[in-house]
Amino acid sequence: MKLVIAIVQDKDANRLRTEFVKAGIGVTRLSTTGGFLKSGNTTYMIGIEDKRVQEVLDLIHETSRTRQQFMTPPVNIDTQLEATSGYPVEVQVGGATVFVLPIEQFHKF
Repeated sequence: MKLVIAIVQDKDANRLRTEFVKAGIGVTRLSTTGGFLKSGNTTYMIGIEDKRVQEVLDLIHETSRTRQQFMTPPVNIDTQLEATSGYPVEVQVGGATVFVLPIEQFHKF
């Protein structure tokens, strides 16, 4: 038994949830916030048999896409302002961060 923890961008979360339902994979969904862009994320916690872990990883890989997004970096008043401060920069967002952990016991009550 494994615990898969998948952190995905909110834009991909509903599509991924739909794929989990189609595959008969039970998940726990948590709303979370990312640190760098302070944007909405969804964290899925999935208790799954070892033989189905790759299936879960494939679904996450197929539905969680990276994309380019513009963000305005925060201005730090302690440093000298450069000509580029405050201008939007393009960053890559999305995709998924996935952890697969061994589980000693799994109970559903």
